[in-house]
Amino acid sequence: MTRFRYFVTASVDGYIADEQDSLDWMTVFDDYHAGVQDPAEVFSNEVAALVMGADAYHRLTVQMNRSGAPWPYVDKTCWVFTHRELTAESGEDIKFVRGDVDDWVSDIAANAGDRDVWVFGGGGLAGQLADAGHLDELILITIPVLLGGGRPLASLRAPMGMTPTFTREFGRGVRETRYNLSKPPAPRRTEY
Repeated sequence: MTRFRYFVTASVDGYIADEQDSLDWMTVFDDYHAGVQDPAEVFSNEVAALVMGADAYHRLTVQMNRSGAPWPYVDKTCWVFTHRELTAESGEDIKFVRGDVDDWVSDIAANAGDRDVWVFGGGGLAGQLADAGHLDELILITIPVLLGGGRPLASLRAPMGMTPTFTREFGRGVRETRYNLSKPPAPRRTEY
């Protein structure tokens, strides 16, 4: 069964970008996985599709254009949720979609086949998927930095239950923690 898995890097205080919407604060930790295979590389082999918001897509393409790097997900379909007109990288399997996540989840899962879907980038889309009951796992790489503000890890309308399934430490205080996600039971009303 296809799972929607949010693989993301965040500060200790739960931000994925700083107050200037920059990721530069994490570049000094790019080598955190020295001596072991990059967790993002391993994870990428487990997924057949990606979903991301327009901001994450824009940030990724700007980064690629600056560095001259090619589209990194040539063997995967990329679904971009957007309200604006965007242009796909030439020859890549990128689908721009509009609407509620519920309208697209079954198509995205069918596209992934027997592999999983990577929820890539921003916390807004991850929060929408979680609120709709479609986010199955959080894979969190925590960087030992306090940002004090910025773009949050997830934007949720309701609490989300988390069951830790795996943790490992990397050098320089970086930690990977995996959680299965579930909506917590509704609080019981006590009548007096």
